[in-house]
Amino acid sequence: MKFSADVSSSSRKSRKAHFQAPSHIRRRMMSAGLSKDLRKKYNARSIPVVKGDEVVIVRGQHKGREGKVSAVYRKKWVIHIERVDREKVNGATVPVPVHPSNVAITSLKLTKDREAILSRKAEGRKASA
Repeated sequence: MKFSADVSSSSRKSRKAHFQAPSHIRRRMMSAGLSKDLRKKYNARSIPVVKGDEVVIVRGQHKGREGKVSAVYRKKWVIHIERVDREKVNGATVPVPVHPSNVAITSLKLTKDREAILSRKAEGRKASA
């Protein structure tokens, strides 16, 4: 059921908006959930992934593997995690691409801006509760 007249419910338009999204919007779309203890601590559910966050893979072939985010590849909608790589036929190792929705953040790389985001989210949750 459609609630807003300003937003299209067309699958075609939704897919176009998603795959042609500019980088600053992709950043927000490439968010990952926080682990249970971080969720309780910051009173927030998810936050955009940045290089330096420590994550655990919760879905897929590499489920259970942990590591630090080494790259956030917005153009391809994936992140690369240290020590999660595969060996190619020629012997070279390449990082395995993982979608941010398939990981949980276990440790945040905190900056002033990220602390502001988390406090803003917590205030919003407090106001609505």
